[in-house]
Amino acid sequence: MSTSLPSTLHTKPPPQTYAILQFPQPYTILIIFNRPRHLNSIPSSVHHDMHLLLTWFDNEPSLRVAIVTGLGRAFCAGADLKEWNQHNAARAAGKPSVRQPMPGGGFAGLSRRTGKKPVIGAVNGVAFGGGMEAVANLDMVVACRSATFSLPEVKRGVVAAAGALPRIVRTVGRMRAMEMALTGRALTAVEGEKWGFVNYVTEDHADLKSERVEDVVGRPVVKKALELAEMVAGNSPDSVIISKAGINAGWEDGSVENATRVQDLLWSEKLAAGENIREGVLAFVEKRGPQWRDSKL
Repeated sequence: MSTSLPSTLHTKPPPQTYAILQFPQPYTILIIFNRPRHLNSIPSSVHHDMHLLLTWFDNEPSLRVAIVTGLGRAFCAGADLKEWNQHNAARAAGKPSVRQPMPGGGFAGLSRRTGKKPVIGAVNGVAFGGGMEAVANLDMVVACRSATFSLPEVKRGVVAAAGALPRIVRTVGRMRAMEMALTGRALTAVEGEKWGFVNYVTEDHADLKSERVEDVVGRPVVKKALELAEMVAGNSPDSVIISKAGINAGWEDGSVENATRVQDLLWSEKLAAGENIREGVLAFVEKRGPQWRDSKL
């Protein structure tokens, strides 16, 4: 585990006021939500920090996979409702808003992100509201057994408007999406796996409430996410980027054939012109492991 910047980075990450960054294994960045006393709820200014961080991650050639998790007993409990209440009070008094609008990446820079590299969630506890909206748009999700997921906005007179509603209906189906959005009830990790938005459920970590940063990598949920990240990072970075784009095109577009045409139009020549396709085929012929180059896509 390393909290210092690895020498392989080409550029430095943007400064963070909320997240702790670690580099526990090659090609992987671990982003730790760091507001444990507030269940990692997110003030409005943090969305911009996270959006900039994830944009940097997409553009940093030496990184191939990101993992997001939370410090303490929560993954992310959503928006900072105390700040939101101050915003409401200011509006009622005719004063300027104290909340900043979300960037293009949405809640935590994740809920509407269309980035080119995969992000894996290691959900270590509560994922409510915006935390669930972020989960709904992650590429893979690992959850500890005691993790819970909810869109409780209807209980607070607001709406899950950061991208989750149209996404969960494609993931879990209309009836289950209605149940999540209209009842606001919390789902268990096992239910999340059954419904299709959790890939794996792990055992809980020894101290669910631990706020020690050094304990994070040892959690079973993070270990499993690191295993998945290592598998992804061991493949051609060009192929991973294009495969992710192809899946997202089918998810967003709704037409399988149109998504296939778009993927071919946008990516086929770029893949064929790259170094990694030649290296992958040559390595197979020579019966050796491939030596991938950092992607230039």
